[in-house]
Amino acid sequence: MVLCDAANGYPLAVMDSTEITVARTGAATAVAARYLARPDAAVATICGCGLQGRVQLAAVGRVLPIVKAFAFDADEAAAARFAAEQSARLGIEVVATDDLAAACRQSDVCITCTPSRRPLLGAGDVPAGAFVAAVGADGDDKQELAPELLAGARVVVDHLGQCATIGELHHALDRGVMTVEDVHAELHQVVAGRRPGRTSPAERFVFDSTGVALEDVAAAALVYARARAAGVGTLFDLVG
Repeated sequence: MVLCDAANGYPLAVMDSTEITVARTGAATAVAARYLARPDAAVATICGCGLQGRVQLAAVGRVLPIVKAFAFDADEAAAARFAAEQSARLGIEVVATDDLAAACRQSDVCITCTPSRRPLLGAGDVPAGAFVAAVGADGDDKQELAPELLAGARVVVDHLGQCATIGELHHALDRGVMTVEDVHAELHQVVAGRRPGRTSPAERFVFDSTGVALEDVAAAALVYARARAAGVGTLFDLVG
């Protein structure tokens, strides 16, 4: 990632984009959870126990009083490792499970972060009042949620046009169970107070997160400012 000065285009820093994007993705879910999840949400399910799953669980734990999490992965050994590592790291109970639907039915928060190309969760797998963050679908061939799950929930997207093209929303639109007008809001509208977030404990929310490049820019600017303040990094003279 190359961060440039907005006024004159001068390059400020070259950074590892993977690290920034992974952290930004988790942070976006945390922001959505702050506004859309029940404030007393205590149990989470993480579907996908790779690097993003670790970031997601840590991030949502910063904004919600999570005390227990279920860990699901197609690789059961990966789920077991995740459970052991994250229990020790976060100081909460993390339990590996081979039954994703049963775990989600016991959860206040469900986060999917896989490369799946078929629905992993259906409408009957998510209880009333739950918050679902669908993070994995960043291409039109990827899908983690059944369209009926979105149709039965309040849907908040990170970017409407993008989600309608490559996100979970894309599949609900194609199936004809939703229209673009059915989308409750973009996340920035909720944060800015232009659209309501959660208004009752029973509302079921789905956050369709496809990843917005502008969020990477904001994260990179923060990393750059902190690196300069701490004197971290290698300086290059591009003029002389």
